[in-house]
Amino acid sequence: MDADTAMQRAMALAAGVRATTSPNPWVGCVVVTADGDVFEGATQPPGGPHAEVVALRAAGERARRATLYVTLEPCCHHGRTPPCTDAIVEADIARVVVAIEDIDPNVGGKGIARLREAGIAVEVGVQREAVEAQLAPYLKHRRTGRPWVVLKLAATLDGRTAAPDGSSRWITGEEARVDAHRLRAESDAVLVGAGTVKADDPELTVRHVPVDRQPRRVVLGSAPPGARVHPALELRGDLGDVLDELGRRDVLQVLVEGGATVAGAFHRAGLVDRYIVYLAPVLFGGDDATPLFTGPGAATMADVWRGRIESVTQLGDDLKVVLCSQG
Repeated sequence: MDADTAMQRAMALAAGVRATTSPNPWVGCVVVTADGDVFEGATQPPGGPHAEVVALRAAGERARRATLYVTLEPCCHHGRTPPCTDAIVEADIARVVVAIEDIDPNVGGKGIARLREAGIAVEVGVQREAVEAQLAPYLKHRRTGRPWVVLKLAATLDGRTAAPDGSSRWITGEEARVDAHRLRAESDAVLVGAGTVKADDPELTVRHVPVDRQPRRVVLGSAPPGARVHPALELRGDLGDVLDELGRRDVLQVLVEGGATVAGAFHRAGLVDRYIVYLAPVLFGGDDATPLFTGPGAATMADVWRGRIESVTQLGDDLKVVLCSQG
């Protein structure tokens, strides 16, 4: 197994635990023995072993003089669990291949240095860009203290999100709705405005897909007593301050599901890291239905926001468009 193939397998393992490890990063690990046998591991829920330890335990004595591939630099400090670097050294691993360095100040290159001091060969950078994309919410939180912001929208092909009477169930089909619940499951918090709570009385829970935990429910403003969103965290004020507060609460990814007013506010403030738009083969056929965003938009073509389409996926009759900044 070559390095790229091994790291891609480690990434697949990490993807499999994406919804269970936060606030710890979702990490995958592959141990390849001198004879070519492969043992695998992924980070367990908080308090459980990290990916390296899971893979090393699976390999047992076969780990001696093996190569270990891991998507994120092994930790070298005591947290909820002992340092992974100690486990790697004790297993007598010959070589470690790391996709990216951990920018957490508790690690920050010290894990790699510890392995090299122990005489272990370390290579860094295999599948770097792919792993940086996979761990983008974790990396942003460590760099800025704020969560990764995903804005989710469901719209008709003529760009409308609700009928003139306020009804919006259901614009998209079942497959798109199930996918949106997977997105909720991957998020630490789901955020809406008080207007959405009053109009729709949403639960904001994950359904349709199995989960071990529910995301925190966040309301901008006050939710009425008895609303199904309770218990919810109610926040007010500048959206940047809201994100700072969520970051302090270990929210690595927040899913913004608010209506057109909240969506427009986040967009105009430049706070959205990824847009996910579910487009349905539906047409309102007029200009009186609710648009994607309310509020002032770009005044001229020179001022429009331009992004980059990362992917387009067909989900039943609908399309899922993933859009991000060009920067």
